[in-house]
Amino acid sequence: MPVIQQKPTSNARRQMSIADFSLLTKKRPERALTKGKQRISGRNNMGRVTVRHRGGGHKRLYREIDFKQTDKHGIVGRIAAIEYDPNRSAYIALVHYMDGEKRYILAPEGMKAGDEIVCGERTKVKPGNRMKLEHVPVGYRIYNIEIQIGQGGKIVRSAGTSAVLVGLDGPFALIELPSGEMRKVRSACYATIGTVGNVDHHLITIGKAGRNRWLGKKPEVLGKSMNAVDHPHGGGEGHSPIGLKYPKTPWGKHALGVKTRRPHRKSDRLIIRRRLKKKKNK
Repeated sequence: MPVIQQKPTSNARRQMSIADFSLLTKKRPERALTKGKQRISGRNNMGRVTVRHRGGGHKRLYREIDFKQTDKHGIVGRIAAIEYDPNRSAYIALVHYMDGEKRYILAPEGMKAGDEIVCGERTKVKPGNRMKLEHVPVGYRIYNIEIQIGQGGKIVRSAGTSAVLVGLDGPFALIELPSGEMRKVRSACYATIGTVGNVDHHLITIGKAGRNRWLGKKPEVLGKSMNAVDHPHGGGEGHSPIGLKYPKTPWGKHALGVKTRRPHRKSDRLIIRRRLKKKKNK
């Protein structure tokens, strides 16, 4: 969907842009498929902050998404509506199945009300249909991919993302992820054909600090703006250099160039190529 640039009626709105929701269906969420969601604001079961810079934000109603669809084998579903979901960047589609049940799924790019979808071991190759990787033609774009058989889609679920099926190698399928990582996934796992909708999501400009607060993101403060007692970068007159060989976290550990993936994971043998590093714009 296109992005709408806001009129510069104030300095806050001068750079702001929003998504064009004109193509979405104007209806309230399906009541039976929604539930309340408690915000934990980065706190653990003891109430202590374990993830910083989270809190506040607008109240959200959680939509229950069907990431599996495997219990609807061969049952045709008709898309009744394309809706907004505040809990994710992608849009969702309300599906009315022929057996009378209703469910939400991730809406692929190009899907509109009235289209039909189906899930099966081997189905027609078109956006929205879900099938096993071993039956997907090589080179096709896929999303909502299972990592372990029967668990439902776990990866490639953000707006505008898709993976590419590179090939089949025995019991495994070779997949190139949006990050550039190449990895093996069991060919008996399910995936959906197409690209996740709302492809222009990355073009949206937040525009003002308050809009981030609506999303539940609290501001970050530079370490060198703090006192020496609060951060290893703190202290000195004004914005002094950090005065260290390398940047540190507030707890004194290395902050840059540190690998965060746990070593010797079982899935290491399934990764053929690590994700590509993003190039910095000069």
